[in-house]
Amino acid sequence: MQGPNSPKDPERRRWLTATAVAGGAGLIATSVPFVASMAPSERARALGAPVELSLNDIAPGELRSVAWRGKPVFVLRRSPEMLDALTRHDDLLADPHSLRSEQPAFARNTGRSVKPEFSVMVGLCTHLGCIPTFRPVPGAADLGASWPGGFFCPCHGSKFDLSGRVFKSVPAPTNLEVPVYHFAGDNRLVIGVDPVG
Repeated sequence: MQGPNSPKDPERRRWLTATAVAGGAGLIATSVPFVASMAPSERARALGAPVELSLNDIAPGELRSVAWRGKPVFVLRRSPEMLDALTRHDDLLADPHSLRSEQPAFARNTGRSVKPEFSVMVGLCTHLGCIPTFRPVPGAADLGASWPGGFFCPCHGSKFDLSGRVFKSVPAPTNLEVPVYHFAGDNRLVIGVDPVG
């Protein structure tokens, strides 16, 4: 047995060093999967990823729907007649200037859009989250002679115009949400990325 003042045992020191190194490696090996499990899954990343849409084959007056973050997003290519109709029914709307609604600053205009021709909005009624139907024909018999065309939520009767602005006296409290988006060139729409970064 060695005393406290006896010379150090080099064999023992090597054994302790090897044990410490093996323990550290084991700690790292068990920590890596644990830390990796805290990262978002591929599915979670995909739900928040931007969505791109080609605009080449969307005809004037046609509506397309794409999924973004688990929600339907309506992309409407408005015809000149549809754009003209947007300026004629502010008196029927609850929030014609989108002061109480959720949209990026670039969409605070009559068309609620970057380019007047294209309307981009989340296709969920702001009342209870139902999906409104596209009813573009003005004066539809079941919606009244003053109907200028737009979106109708059959669940509880909320109505929105072709910019997603809500009509007065319906259950929906605000206009349809406009997500952040931008145009990548003339023919591609990118939903989910702020145009200013």
